[in-house]
Amino acid sequence: MDRERFTILLGGDVTVTDRLKLAVANSRVIAADGGMRHAAPLDLTPELWVGDFDSASAELISSWPDVERQPYPAAKAVTDGEIAVSEALARGAGSLVLVGALGGARSDHALQHLLYAVALAERGLDVTLTSGEEEARPLLAGSLDIDLPPASLFSVAGLTALTGLDIGNVRYPLKDFALAFGSSRTISNVANGGLVHFSLKSGKAIVLARPYDLTGA
Repeated sequence: MDRERFTILLGGDVTVTDRLKLAVANSRVIAADGGMRHAAPLDLTPELWVGDFDSASAELISSWPDVERQPYPAAKAVTDGEIAVSEALARGAGSLVLVGALGGARSDHALQHLLYAVALAERGLDVTLTSGEEEARPLLAGSLDIDLPPASLFSVAGLTALTGLDIGNVRYPLKDFALAFGSSRTISNVANGGLVHFSLKSGKAIVLARPYDLTGA
């Protein structure tokens, strides 16, 4: 079975940008509870809507009568977002775009999305988290390239100590760098434009990028 690209609509804040629309174009879509509110602005029609629906208004539900709904009780062991991702994986997902995964009123959910993305990356999935204005990608042992506009800001947040960190095509490059856990050394770098290259010998991290923030110019 082909491993397909899925967009998961989550409940966090979203700004519709050209970069976001390109990221979700031609993907299959599953909405998690109140994340369905992002479907219309992004011109997406989910194939499935899951959750306990405590964040979905009656108006939102009535706006999508033809989308299959899979309800769950409020007292469940996992989040609506994790249920949505599990459904995508069961349908053959190999690449995931988690829209609305960053920011919003619930910082606990945003943090959990970041940690979950790393766990999914460890299973071999390609995962992007996005709010439209900000994006995140897991960085594990190996290499990663991210296309960023010139002068845009990005940071590497280590979730563990990192060894052998390389960052290239940026204002402040690093080569075979050891980052202590909790260090701010890799916060606020600036892309030169085009592919920013990351490689890592060991550790777990998140690359957080702001493609539309050119304050680093």
